[in-house]
Amino acid sequence: MRIEDFDYDLPPDRIAQAPAIRRDGARLMLLDRAAPAPVDVAAPAAPAETTFDHLVDHLREGDLVVLNDTRVLPARLRGRKPTGGRIEILLLPEAAPVAVVAPVRVAAELAPAPPGGRAAMLSTSKGIHPGVRLDVGGGVEAVVLDEPAAGRTRLRFTAAGGDDTIADLLERRGVMPLPPYIHREPDDPREALDRERYQTVYAASDGAIAAPTAGLHFTPALLDLLPRRGIAVTRVTLHVGPGTFQPVRAAAIEDHVVEPEWCRLPAAAAAAIAACRARRGRVVAVGTTVTRVLESRAAGDGGQSGDGGRGGRDAVVPGDGWCDLYIRPGHRFRVVDALLTNLHLPRSSLLILVAAFAGRERILGAYREAVRRDFRFYSYGDAMLIT
Repeated sequence: MRIEDFDYDLPPDRIAQAPAIRRDGARLMLLDRAAPAPVDVAAPAAPAETTFDHLVDHLREGDLVVLNDTRVLPARLRGRKPTGGRIEILLLPEAAPVAVVAPVRVAAELAPAPPGGRAAMLSTSKGIHPGVRLDVGGGVEAVVLDEPAAGRTRLRFTAAGGDDTIADLLERRGVMPLPPYIHREPDDPREALDRERYQTVYAASDGAIAAPTAGLHFTPALLDLLPRRGIAVTRVTLHVGPGTFQPVRAAAIEDHVVEPEWCRLPAAAAAAIAACRARRGRVVAVGTTVTRVLESRAAGDGGQSGDGGRGGRDAVVPGDGWCDLYIRPGHRFRVVDALLTNLHLPRSSLLILVAAFAGRERILGAYREAVRRDFRFYSYGDAMLIT
């Protein structure tokens, strides 16, 4: 399939620049996969809608809601190049923390290039080369270790004290790594709000550089309500990295490759899925990241099929590792029965995944309807429940 098959027109003013006043106040479009596919994609039957605080009214007793408990790090740092020009640094997820080391002689630090360092993306590679020192403020410098390739390099941080960790540095000087379509100037007063709202209320496992945005709508009260309605909840982890939002540049979507991201499916989650199957409930994935974890850990033989994505009913294997599953039309969904998700960018692997789950024509028709109804799109926008 061609990437232009997953395009749609979106006025810029539909891109949400701030969250809804209340987390659960977002709008929620309800899309039924069992409904007849639209004959005219440009004029589909209008999907129903509600608000997110009424989500439980559209779930069933016996269902299982699966959350991604990754925690977003304030991984963006603003700095200055030696020339005085501004630069933004986005630290990428890693398996183990890297300490901020005390300054040493440049020759000892950079020749030969030390092992390790912290992988990072830079807003510019112009004038950046190994040995350049970037001032990130507070007496901290980031030394470039490698020649940047596609805006990526490794950095080693140096500080006068030498006792701080990278986590300490980010807590003091980092800002939330909002996607580029959410615009913030330095010292924007909304950055304090972003610290709270670009994070799920159940975030627990440090490691993401972007939020699992479908989960941003949940409140503690809504989570407490689920078990009272007979709806179980379990958690998995996928540390959202560049792979989730990497643009699809290939003309044919089959040629796109998803960059691996670390994930974990605990034994407790596998048991919860087995119990859900036993009581004939539905596995409801909160977001595309949860979908990828569950489908990548499915116990069946997988593969592509022509069943329209309605396979389901497989068990899952607990464990952790790297997830590079790329879900596109033709994928046989073996675990996920319903999907709660935000409204995604055109020509993105996320939109391709949602189209694989619900059908391309149905999804594009629903997106056009969402534009017509002034739904708010992307990370801080409204949501969709696909059943």
